[in-house]
Amino acid sequence: MTQTKRTILKVFIGLVVIVAVVAGVRLWQTLDTSRSNAANDSVTLSQFKSDDLEAIKRGQYVMRLGDCSACHTSGNGYMAGGYEVKTPFGSLYSSNITPDPEVGIGNMTERDFFNAVRQGQGSHGFLYPAMPYTAYVNFTDQDMHDLWAYFSTVAPVNHDIDETQDMPFPFNVRLSLAGWNMLFFDNEGIEPDPQQSDEWNRGQYIVDGGGHCSACHGPRNFLGAEISSLYMQGGNLGEWYAPDITSNPHQGIGDMSKEQIMSYLKTGTDGIAVASGPMAEAIEHSTQYFTEEDLGAIATYLKSIPASEEKAPHPALPVTEKMTLSYEVNCSACHGLEGEGIQGMAPAFTNNNVIRADDPTNLIHAMLKGVRAAHTETVQTAAGMPSFAWKMNDQQVADILNYVRNSWGNTAIEVTADQVGSMRESLGARQKLTEAN
Repeated sequence: MTQTKRTILKVFIGLVVIVAVVAGVRLWQTLDTSRSNAANDSVTLSQFKSDDLEAIKRGQYVMRLGDCSACHTSGNGYMAGGYEVKTPFGSLYSSNITPDPEVGIGNMTERDFFNAVRQGQGSHGFLYPAMPYTAYVNFTDQDMHDLWAYFSTVAPVNHDIDETQDMPFPFNVRLSLAGWNMLFFDNEGIEPDPQQSDEWNRGQYIVDGGGHCSACHGPRNFLGAEISSLYMQGGNLGEWYAPDITSNPHQGIGDMSKEQIMSYLKTGTDGIAVASGPMAEAIEHSTQYFTEEDLGAIATYLKSIPASEEKAPHPALPVTEKMTLSYEVNCSACHGLEGEGIQGMAPAFTNNNVIRADDPTNLIHAMLKGVRAAHTETVQTAAGMPSFAWKMNDQQVADILNYVRNSWGNTAIEVTADQVGSMRESLGARQKLTEAN
């Protein structure tokens, strides 16, 4: 071997060693569970019953912050799991997190519980980040202790769940998530910013912690990790679209007041928009229970998020008389002739950023499957919209949406019949009825 080849080999070996060391250190950092040393590791949940009423009450509030029941309750019993979470890699089903010792988390100690919630390391191995431990890592020790106390009061349910039954190989191999964590998981809790107010810091703690808002409202890369440079700039969830919630006044929430944001999270409406789909679920199970102080903190923090990049307005699409008539016949009874809506029940189309968003997924979904607003203690009437799939073909749905998105001062890119048809198929929505039917 020549001297040059020996030198190249040494350099190559050196690089391999360096990469291996860096990877090893990074893997150790992501797998480190030393933060869980604050938890008890001797008593399992099925054997533990907290008698600290204040801790239980605080824990229930932490559960609301984390929106646990929305995903872990699906007709099988409270917190008994079975909720389908669709991902680009296949469907997952939420686990049973009741204290049942056989099929729930009853055999977990408090330390095991901390590891699962904050580090994504559960009794079956690594958790999929569809369970947002990437955000829950920010929970404080005190909030985790209180959450543990609350779960000790949940009734055990013996309902077994095969969480990965519809997850194909190799995505059903949990060990692969160690590599995902090494690449994308920041295994450190959030630190208050001394340059910001207590209210702002509390808002960030909720939004980036229990609220895990960016899990839906942020775009993801091809491996399913959030793209931090596009924080809160909107994310497509397949059947739904979580809109931009940066301070951008045209695509985001920059034109909403602090009070409007608080109202939306508390009641499901800000007087213009009305929550539906996954956001309605989040409001029903989670945000309607937040204190006024926490709602204000969230609004303060959200309004401080840097605005997404401004986009040039889209030229208005032509609106035909046929489109106008179709809207008046099918939509105006609830949404008004001028798109004004019914406050608190039917969303207004004027001054509604979601209506003119580049991604029309939510609008197509509503037309094809219908939607229901959030039912809250404050707003008891959860208004609903029926499906129009039976009544309209793909082009007719597209025409209605193009009319709404390009009227009353709105301008938006065209919704095509192909987009509607593709979503009709993916949603399993019925075809338009014909005389032959």
